[in-house]
Amino acid sequence: MRLRKPTSPLIFKKMKLNLKRPLAFFDLEATGINVGVDRIVEIAVLKAMPDGTEVVKTWRVNPEMPIPLQTSLIHGIYDEDIANEPTFKTLAKEIADFIGNSDLAGYNSNKFDIPMLLEEFLRADVDFDMNERKFVDVQNIFHQMEQRTLKAAYKFYCQEDLINAHAAEADVIATYKVLLGQLEMYKETEFEDKQGVKSIPVVNDVDALHVFTNIHKPVDFAGRLVFNDANEVCFNFGKHKGKTTAQVFSVEPSYYAWMKQGDFPLYTKKKLDEEWAKFNAKKNENRANKPKQAASNQKTQYQSKPQPKPEKPAQPINNDMLEQLKMKFGK
Repeated sequence: MRLRKPTSPLIFKKMKLNLKRPLAFFDLEATGINVGVDRIVEIAVLKAMPDGTEVVKTWRVNPEMPIPLQTSLIHGIYDEDIANEPTFKTLAKEIADFIGNSDLAGYNSNKFDIPMLLEEFLRADVDFDMNERKFVDVQNIFHQMEQRTLKAAYKFYCQEDLINAHAAEADVIATYKVLLGQLEMYKETEFEDKQGVKSIPVVNDVDALHVFTNIHKPVDFAGRLVFNDANEVCFNFGKHKGKTTAQVFSVEPSYYAWMKQGDFPLYTKKKLDEEWAKFNAKKNENRANKPKQAASNQKTQYQSKPQPKPEKPAQPINNDMLEQLKMKFGK
C-alpha cells in the first residue's frame, strides 16, 4: 500500500470541489472485465475532503487466480508482482473504513469499478452500504459532452499528456483532474437531452452530477436491474426487459429462482432478493386484508337481508273454524 498526498502539480488550484461530505475517486485494475468472475489486483482511492485536502491510498491485491497475459500487458501487473500481496478479504475492512461514508466518483465507475468493488466486498462479507451514497461517473459527463477516452479527456481538459495510463494511481489522479477541468469548462454550458429538455447540468455540486451521470438509473450497477421513469425497479435484459420485478414475479415466480441460480453478480442477486422480499410482503399484506374484507362484506350482506315478519300468536279454536274445516274436507 502506498500513501501520499497529492502536491500542487496534481490538482487544479483555480477550483475547489463544493462538497457536503468526502468524495472518493477510485480506480481498479483487475484480472479481466467479468464482474462475476474476475478479481481486483490493484485499487487506488483519492479521497477529496470538504475542506479542500486530498489523500491518496493504493493497494496491490493478490487475486487468488492467474492474471491473463493479455490483461497484464494492458495494466502492467503480472502474477509475480502480486504473489506476496494480501488478498482482498484481508484488505476489505481497511479499504471500506478509508472510504467511509464518502460519495463515489470514477471513470466508467458505474459500469465497472463500482460493481466490481461491491462484488469483492460481498465475497469478503463486508457490508458496504450504497443506499445513501451519491456516485459521479466522470466518463458519462465526458461522453455526453465530448465523447472521448480518458487519455483524450486528460489531453482535452488538462492540456497535458497522460503518463502511465492504466496504472491505477495515474488513472485516478487523471480522473480527478478531468472532473475539475469539466467543471471549469462547462460551468455555463447548456445541454439538451434526447427529450429536448435544456439545462446546465455540469455544476460544482455532487447531487447534480449524480443525476447527470447516472444516465441509465442502475439499481445493481451491473445494469441487470434499472429504475424506470416511475422509479420502479425493472429488468433490463432478456425476455422481461422493461417489465417491473413485481409484474414478472406475479406471472413467473420461477424467474427469481433462475436468476438466483444463474451466473449473475452477487450484488445483482442481493438487490433481486430485496425486490423479492418486497413483492412477497405486499402479497402477504393483500392476503391478510382479504379475510377482513370478506368478513365485512358478509356482515353487510347479513345486515341488509329483509327481516321476517313476527308470527301472530295462535288463536283458540272456535265454531267458525270448525265449520270451515268441515266445508274443506267434506265432513
